[in-house]
Amino acid sequence: MSSPGTRGARAAALPFDPIDRAAQTWAERIGDNTAMAAVTNIMRVQQILQAGVDEALKPHGLTFARYEALVLLTFSKQGSLPMRLMGDRLQLHPTSITNIVDRLESDGLAQRLPHPTDRRTTLVALTDEGRSRMQEATASVTAARFAVVGLQDDELDALTTLLTKVRHAAGDFD
Repeated sequence: MSSPGTRGARAAALPFDPIDRAAQTWAERIGDNTAMAAVTNIMRVQQILQAGVDEALKPHGLTFARYEALVLLTFSKQGSLPMRLMGDRLQLHPTSITNIVDRLESDGLAQRLPHPTDRRTTLVALTDEGRSRMQEATASVTAARFAVVGLQDDELDALTTLLTKVRHAAGDFD
């Protein structure tokens, strides 16, 4: 039986796999169901993982997007990053980064700083509270294994390899 955080919005597990049933119907009525079944499974797993990670982050007042931004800032050697670089690294539109930083700043977790040599660039730095909150949230999501259930570490490595191949082929990175 699934734990509440892994079912997403569903109240109870179904007595059958609806994606497998859809794939069978697809094969009967349309044809090859290989890609359809894989993509539909990925989309559903994304919903399950998102719900589980959100559940782990909720007590810390964070969404996954804000959590990722805090983690990224802790990875910075200088203690701050330009907003443009944050968008590049997180693969988000500049408007999304602005909204994330606005929320982090209003919560006292990050602050905007002027760039010392480029007036057009705004830096974002963690506050002490932001660093503390990130560490607490990291303990929660790692304890929950980022909501991944049913896979061993070697299977997660294989899954990461396969999904990275898809991202590379799609031009996500060189």
